[in-house]
Amino acid sequence: MDILKVLSRGIKHIPKNKHPAGASLTQLPSAGALPRPQLFHDPVSSRGKKRKRRRDAQDDEPEADDDDEVSDVDFFAVKEPAAEPAPEIDEAPPKKRKIRLLDEDECRQILRSHRLKFAILSGLPKAEDKNKEEERASKNSKKRKEVENSKTDKAKKDDHKKQIFPQPLNSFGELQHTYDVSPQLAANILAQGFRVPTEVQMGSLPLLLRPATALKKSSSIDIPGLENGADFLAVAPTGSGKTITFLIPAIDGVHRRRAEMGRDHDQHVLEVVVVAPTRELASQIVNEGRKLAIGTGVRVVLMKRGLRLAAEEVKGEQGKDDEGSGGEKESEDEASEEESEDDKAGKDGGKPLARVDILVTTPKMLLNFLSGKSGARQILPTVRSLVLDEADVLLDPIFRKQTMGIWRACTHPDVSLTCWSATMGSNIESLITKQLEKRSQRAGTTRPPLVRLIVGLKDAAVPNITHKLIYTATEPGKLLALRQLLHPVSSADSGPPLRPPFLVFTQTIERAQALHDELKYDIPLEAGGSARVAVLHSSIADRDRSRIMARFRAGEVWVLITTDVLARGVDFVGVNGVVNYDVPTSAAGYVHRAGRTGRAGREGGVAVTFYTKDDIPFVKSVANVIAVSEKQAGKAAGEGVQKWLLDALPRVAKEDRRKLKVRGVESRRAGGRATITTKSSWERRREHNRAQAIEASKRRKKQGREVGEEEEEGGAEREAGEWGGLDD
Repeated sequence: MDILKVLSRGIKHIPKNKHPAGASLTQLPSAGALPRPQLFHDPVSSRGKKRKRRRDAQDDEPEADDDDEVSDVDFFAVKEPAAEPAPEIDEAPPKKRKIRLLDEDECRQILRSHRLKFAILSGLPKAEDKNKEEERASKNSKKRKEVENSKTDKAKKDDHKKQIFPQPLNSFGELQHTYDVSPQLAANILAQGFRVPTEVQMGSLPLLLRPATALKKSSSIDIPGLENGADFLAVAPTGSGKTITFLIPAIDGVHRRRAEMGRDHDQHVLEVVVVAPTRELASQIVNEGRKLAIGTGVRVVLMKRGLRLAAEEVKGEQGKDDEGSGGEKESEDEASEEESEDDKAGKDGGKPLARVDILVTTPKMLLNFLSGKSGARQILPTVRSLVLDEADVLLDPIFRKQTMGIWRACTHPDVSLTCWSATMGSNIESLITKQLEKRSQRAGTTRPPLVRLIVGLKDAAVPNITHKLIYTATEPGKLLALRQLLHPVSSADSGPPLRPPFLVFTQTIERAQALHDELKYDIPLEAGGSARVAVLHSSIADRDRSRIMARFRAGEVWVLITTDVLARGVDFVGVNGVVNYDVPTSAAGYVHRAGRTGRAGREGGVAVTFYTKDDIPFVKSVANVIAVSEKQAGKAAGEGVQKWLLDALPRVAKEDRRKLKVRGVESRRAGGRATITTKSSWERRREHNRAQAIEASKRRKKQGREVGEEEEEGGAEREAGEWGGLDD
């Protein structure tokens, strides 16, 4: 045996393209590969601060800064079993730890290395804006006249450029001793396996938990009221841990206010409302919240039919809605206003009030309760925090009226607003800013500033997945391409393969059901057969939807065909890929669909998008998102989308984009010419004619029977009307 080969076997470098055939399987999200929670970590420049080596340093006492240059690997030492890392739970020493905060320059470098950018959108004093305008004008004399002529326009634009640099959260162990989070909540966080915070957690948690501590070393900008809290808007990639980020401050806030008011754990007051667009996302938030709230006495409840909350009824007419809520007026029924609490309890079947601290709901479910059966409006005066998850769709015209109704019902003067999403248009930001200003003017109070956090590039897909655009020409070509993904061949050379489990998104419910009917027999019986393919959409009952979700998470379902009901927020850790069978109706829709894979930084996810001749006018927005995402990931230009394709694709007019977002591609709607089937048009036409002939024959027979029955009845009447002789 060659001793040199034995010693060098473990240190040989294997090129990336020389790995064994099965090595790539370990990089799939479903393989349980270790996630990389932080998506960005650019090198931080030292800015000329070089360390000088001391000349009087002895050889036997190396400097601590030079430890990285010395290899501490001993190939001949006895191998001891590696000890498992101990959880970072604070051991509660007798004396309080000394809090060490970073200075502003260090905070700036760390935030920039993780591509975190904080900006103040509203709440700046006008005098400060004026001083900054004058300073800028004095520095640039050539543009002084332009600045003086457009002071009002500049003041609005400069609000987006004022940055702050709060303390970053380097580890979850800092939550207890630096930001005074309760020990039980800190222990629950570590018990869930959270060690290294993601970018959105690193930037958001200090500012949301203890803003005074997070901004203690910040001197770049002085904004009154910011140290007491702020309304918050976060734009972070999908799968980056936004749910945990807003649940931790919510649970900590309830626990802290309960201690300040001296309430017992058995006394529950509704203080936080979390609004999500779909029931699946709301159920997921409740599950995560209950894990974090174990042992804290905080109750996280999902809004259901028949749930009664401690609300107050408002007398009189409400007036006009806020802008963007549809302009509808709500009136109260005077008879119902005089109804006693006992009568209302009797109508609700005598159900007691729910014991809730944090309520998670969909917009319509909570608004139905606030409207009441009699039409009387109810408010929630005890709510101190309103959380909008997927805020861009909640403030879209589809849900805007319902979301605004919930926001108006939270009447506490100090209620805070936090908005979270992976995509956020400028129109949504303007709407939030305008509504906050109107709310403060109506209440006659000074609102806290609105802080926005952007992680990475705005409205870009996660950088750790592979994007593929496949042209299939026609609808039958899509079905053929999807079957090739289900049964890949070894000679295929089109990038990384797509292995189950994966999601398939369609435009409508009818197309999802038709695709399921086509694919349910494509998997052989030896592998599970039709049970491996399932369909989920909003027309399915809630209980069946929950059962399908559980089967998909358990690995019993390999291919889940769905609509956009699962496109936002739902966390599937082991999904290897996403197939856009129909092109998304917007760039934001593609970002959220592709984000169902590559969760928490897991590598190996694939996002495949099929497009036909009907999609060519609309595929440019998807191609632009892919190009931006590849640039953010540091990939070579044209690796996923060729430049010639971007140049060749036509631009879409604003009106066409609006129609596409509302209705999708017209040919794929119910009754359109685009159908999902393997039958030819001649076969489908023959079956249609045969079905019509059978229906017409049944109709004729039915009409014939009705005519015969009428004739028999008429003959019987005539017979009964004739004289039968003297015997009658």
